[in-house]
Amino acid sequence: VMSVAWSPDGTRLASGGGGRGSGELFVWCARSGELLHTLSELSEIVYALAWSSTGTMLVSGGSDGMLCWWDIERGRCVQTRHAHQGTVQSLKMSPDGRSLASCGDDGAISIWELESGGHLRTLRRDRPYERLDISGAKGLTQAQKTSLRALGAIEHPPVSDI
Repeated sequence: VMSVAWSPDGTRLASGGGGRGSGELFVWCARSGELLHTLSELSEIVYALAWSSTGTMLVSGGSDGMLCWWDIERGRCVQTRHAHQGTVQSLKMSPDGRSLASCGDDGAISIWELESGGHLRTLRRDRPYERLDISGAKGLTQAQKTSLRALGAIEHPPVSDI
């Protein structure tokens, strides 16, 4: 189990995790411990969960950077969105219940309209070498280039002679 989330009314608990080729997502009765739903997840591992304010929808985020909107009553995924490069680490609903924030390994925070799944905006703090072009730089090892790219530098592939 990698993630848990209480339903807004406190009657259900969702748990997510996974491994060995598929993710796992379960919805439990908090009072009795009865397993209410087993949902087939799209990601390798479910790392983040968030309930809608009505408790009818659950959003999961996984190791493949995808978000999945689950209709709990029907027990199926009704929409997916590619949210992040790498794992989705956390999901939080807005206080008014209309928006969802996601964050991932890519350092970005994405804001989503909950009902439509529409992407509203991305928040990102510039990294130290954001947009520094290291194309053709001499004297850098491959490890140094990899580190600079991780800090925001860009490198264009060499132009081949025709």
